[in-house]
Amino acid sequence: MDDLAGFLTTRRSRVDPATVDIPTDSRRRVKGLRREEVAYLSGVSVDYYVRLEQGRATQPSEQILDALARVLVLDDTERGHLYRLARQRRRRAKVPAGRIRPELLHILDLMADAPALIMNHRLDVLAGNRLAGLLFGDPIPGLNTARHLFLEDAERGFYADWDSCTLDVVGHLRLAAGKYPEDPRLAALIGELSMGSIRFRRLWGRADVRARTHGRKAYRHPLVGLLELHQENFTLPGESGLELLVLSAAPGSPAEDGIRLLTALDTDSGDTQLMDTGQTPAKHGPG
Repeated sequence: MDDLAGFLTTRRSRVDPATVDIPTDSRRRVKGLRREEVAYLSGVSVDYYVRLEQGRATQPSEQILDALARVLVLDDTERGHLYRLARQRRRRAKVPAGRIRPELLHILDLMADAPALIMNHRLDVLAGNRLAGLLFGDPIPGLNTARHLFLEDAERGFYADWDSCTLDVVGHLRLAAGKYPEDPRLAALIGELSMGSIRFRRLWGRADVRARTHGRKAYRHPLVGLLELHQENFTLPGESGLELLVLSAAPGSPAEDGIRLLTALDTDSGDTQLMDTGQTPAKHGPG
């Protein structure tokens, strides 16, 4: 799904030669740096760097990776991604089972004033509280936010910042593909999105990576209107591969009024909704 060769190729195409004191003229037809320029600036032979981009060189040293990250002007997220790709042949990360402890479901139920979700690395929503179900308007179990964004929100109606969201989602899936290259369900999802969305195919080809931490998210809810919320992502401890996502409204904002309206809406789902992953739901769940 992801490889070191493709990542290096796309990263060098972004680097402006002028920033590394390489003169250019109108005859230059290469976008970004040439292979031999990356090799020279990194202190490796041209032959070795060519073999890296062709996927024929394995196990580059820490020093070489550090040099490549410097020359290609990688940020911290991209640097970590580069190191993972370089070590894929040495060690394959086990795909996490994504089991949710009952205590986490109880915490979701306690969050009565903010939509909250538990998601895995594939962006499958495994559990969500009542407000999350009311916000998305769909049953939370089985919802995949990448599929929802690219395939089900074709008119760009629900996600007010649709373009920005697509960048975040593709960047996250690129990171996940680099960390879990042998996850067949992730590969199937990427294939489905590539077949169904031109936008996804174009962004996937750029090989950009993004870490989801926090930021603004805006939704157009059909009943309460525009909700401008703040998103915080919390990586859950252990090897679960899960994260807790909480969406909050600023005090005194129109979004806070909208959330209050959502809490007043009737719902048949009750409390926390849990995706069927072969787990035993907590007693307070819907079963």
